[in-house]
Parts: sequence; C-alpha cells; structure tokens
Amino acid sequence: MKLVYIASPYAGDVQANTEAAKSYCRAALEEGVVPIAPHLLFPQFMGTKETPQTREMALHMALILLTRCNELWYFGDTVSEGMKKEISRARWRNIPVRHFTEDCKEVVHHV
Repeated sequence: MKLVYIASPYAGDVQANTEAAKSYCRAALEEGVVPIAPHLLFPQFMGTKETPQTREMALHMALILLTRCNELWYFGDTVSEGMKKEISRARWRNIPVRHFTEDCKEVVHHV
C-alpha cells in the first residue's frame, strides 16, 4: 500500500479542521492507501498551547514523514503557510502532489 501524506488546514477552527482532516484520511483509506496526517497526530502529545517553537518542531517532523511518503494529497481551496511548505517540499523531492476538494473529488490542474 502507498503511504500518502494528507495536507489540510489545521489552525483557525481547529475542531472543524480536525474533523475535516479525519474525513480526508477516511477517503484516502477508501482509495486503498495509508493516510499519514501529522496535524492529527502531533497535537495529541505536543500540547494544546502552540508556540512558534512547537510549530516549527511539528513542521520539521512532518517534513521528515513526508520524505517517506509516496504522494502528497492536499484538500480544499485554502492553502495555509504550513501546507505551502509541505507542497513545496514534496515537489522539490519529486513526490507527486494531488489536489482534492473538501468533498474529496480530485481537482485536475491544466498546465
């Protein structure tokens, strides 16, 4: 099974964004891949109070996980600063990047 890095917004409405990320992971699992969503995992043990230091550490760890993934899938039209870094790193490492709507439909970008 492929490992797929799931990128979606987290900050802001954390509760709604967490539920959305869970649904994106379920959709990925239904496609037969193993979803990896660091923004669902790391807050579980890094604490609820985010500081610039914990944010930087979490992003660093997430980018390490990304290097082990076969693809990056990002969801929605809102691309946060963290997501931009994840997408940029994936492209730099030649990891395929796919875009999906909030309804988990793939967006085809014409170049």
